[in-house]
Amino acid sequence: MYIRVKVSPSAKKEIFKKINEDHFEVSVKEKAERNLANDKIIEIFSEYFKAPKRKVRIVNGHRSPTKLLVVDL
Repeated sequence: MYIRVKVSPSAKKEIFKKINEDHFEVSVKEKAERNLANDKIIEIFSEYFKAPKRKVRIVNGHRSPTKLLVVDL
């Protein structure tokens, strides 16, 4: 399953907003340094889809605020 995510790092509070089936907007408190925000995104989506972290991968947009994730269910 492919998922498009728009990420806002360094936010004051965490927000998880579902736009439609495969599009989400997420704000995280972690900074966009040393992969901290990306790790938090993977953690959030593994909890949302009830899948292990190793089943959630960022395939595009590692350094961009818009990311493409793959979730293997």
